[in-house]
Formats: sequence, C-alpha cells, structure tokens
Amino acid sequence: MPEKFDVIVIGAGPGGYVCAIRAAQLGL
Repeated sequence: MPEKFDVIVIGAGPGGYVCAIRAAQLGL
C-alpha cells in the first residue's frame, strides 16, 4: 500500500513539534 506524505517531520523535539503544527496550519 503506497502512502503519500506532503510533510515528514523527523524528530519529536520542540522544533519538530512546532514544525508539525505550522505545517497543519498551512494546510500541508
């Protein structure tokens, strides 16, 4: 089953967490 990812956040630290939220806000 191929999966499609628009954004891959590597790391679960503060930077990765903020990046994931920001990407979600931008609709990525």
